[in-house]
Amino acid sequence: MPELPEVETIKNELAPHILGRKFTDATLLWKGIVKSPSIEEFRHRLNGKQITGLFRRGKYLVFNLTDDDLLVIHLKMSGSLLLSHDSSAPPQYTRAVFHLDGGTNIFFRDPRKLGRVWLVKDWRTVTKNLGPEPLEANFTPQVLAQRLRNRKAPIKALLCDQSVIAGIGNMYADEALFAARINPLRPGASLTLEEIESLHRAIRQTLCAAIGNKGASIVSYYRPSGETGTAHFEFKVAHGRNKNCPNCDRPIQRIPVRNRGTYFCPHCQPAS
Repeated sequence: MPELPEVETIKNELAPHILGRKFTDATLLWKGIVKSPSIEEFRHRLNGKQITGLFRRGKYLVFNLTDDDLLVIHLKMSGSLLLSHDSSAPPQYTRAVFHLDGGTNIFFRDPRKLGRVWLVKDWRTVTKNLGPEPLEANFTPQVLAQRLRNRKAPIKALLCDQSVIAGIGNMYADEALFAARINPLRPGASLTLEEIESLHRAIRQTLCAAIGNKGASIVSYYRPSGETGTAHFEFKVAHGRNKNCPNCDRPIQRIPVRNRGTYFCPHCQPAS
């Protein structure tokens, strides 16, 4: 958290308020948030830059700036970007404040201090190891099959591996596997073509539905307005501790898969 739907929601809801605006300063309440360049260079280069575009790559948010600079933000596990149009004080756990002309501020709130920012000339230097985007037209069942070929790792772990597919995380991997009726422990290479097609469809449908519901607010994710998303209300198995499967009414099971808590229905998602 936040995963692809949350970052896409943040991008969509920030854009109308910040495109064309200029940075006037950055207050760094926790200096560890800046990965590159130095703190002094970061603030100096950012000052006066206009935001000319905004896009998402995987779980990263990228601001196009004048002079070919790019501000790259990764929210990691607990980050949010909150908009303020007045002089209100930063909320608790704010690690950086990006000041824009006209009195607008973007608060980078991050209780766990895991989020990072970069100011670079080429965003690919930060995101170079990411796999394909699951919602783009060129992500086909054939591409998914190629990414899973000869992979012995559990399919749940592969879906969460950002070098295999960009943007999918723990909860949406659980939801997609449930929708495709695939056991999370199945080796990636064991999936049939029919199962791969079903999983491909489930990935896209799951992510699109979550974007439509403005992301999932399980613990600490907030939209720029401070409101929460509602995608978690539609979850079938993810975070389903002590709940029953909506299909068969049997208990949802939680197991670790490569140190990730994984929720699934053993009856609807059999081992073989």
